[in-house]
Amino acid sequence: MVVNKRCLLWDWTNTRDVPGQIDKVDFKGPISSVVNWNTWYPTELKNRAPFRPMVRLEGQLSGGDWDNIQNSKEPIILFFNEPERAGISAEHAAKIWHDKMLPLRKNKGKKLVGPSCASDPAGQKWLADFMHRVAGNPPDFLGVHYYGTDAQHAIDFIADLHKKFPKPNKVMVTEIASISRDRKQVFEFTAKLCNWMDKTDWIFEYAFFGCMRQVADGYVSPEAQLMKPDGSFTELMNKLMREVPMKP
Repeated sequence: MVVNKRCLLWDWTNTRDVPGQIDKVDFKGPISSVVNWNTWYPTELKNRAPFRPMVRLEGQLSGGDWDNIQNSKEPIILFFNEPERAGISAEHAAKIWHDKMLPLRKNKGKKLVGPSCASDPAGQKWLADFMHRVAGNPPDFLGVHYYGTDAQHAIDFIADLHKKFPKPNKVMVTEIASISRDRKQVFEFTAKLCNWMDKTDWIFEYAFFGCMRQVADGYVSPEAQLMKPDGSFTELMNKLMREVPMKP
């Protein structure tokens, strides 16, 4: 079975500190693209996979970052990463969507990923407000984040979002991971979600968090890390690169 849906979340610090490690990524397997939460291209990627530029927050809407977006040859652009936690209202985001993002689709043929909000109630309230405001010009892909410990709850959550927002009809799970501190539970969660998303036709891509040397914060599970402190890959990363279907 050929499945290419797995996006590599390649932290920007890797470009600074361990750029050569990307040479060990198996781009002939299920990894389909690379994101670094920025607009600039990680030169060490060397065109071995599509890059997905991200307008993460308002700061990327001007200057060199916006020039990167305007000049990008990449076909898909991601818009806003958990904006509800950055103090950006859905009303303001919708205005930016119409003023800045839609012209990328109209004039440059880009496909746009909508804002990826946290899976908590505040994030989902924000997302519903935004999607209502852009209903006439919705994203090409619904952006989704999910962190938790229950794999079936994650599946139900993603499926419910897809039903709630049928336009767009494709989903990009731009961040997902188990937050369990139990290694076995993390591997079981990851395998179940991978195998479900691989066979679900309306899921375009998904990205497990995250390929970085240090754990991002106290919420993220060290057992879900894809990179070790020395820059080498964890067993979980090696499985994500190669196993389809994935085994716990």
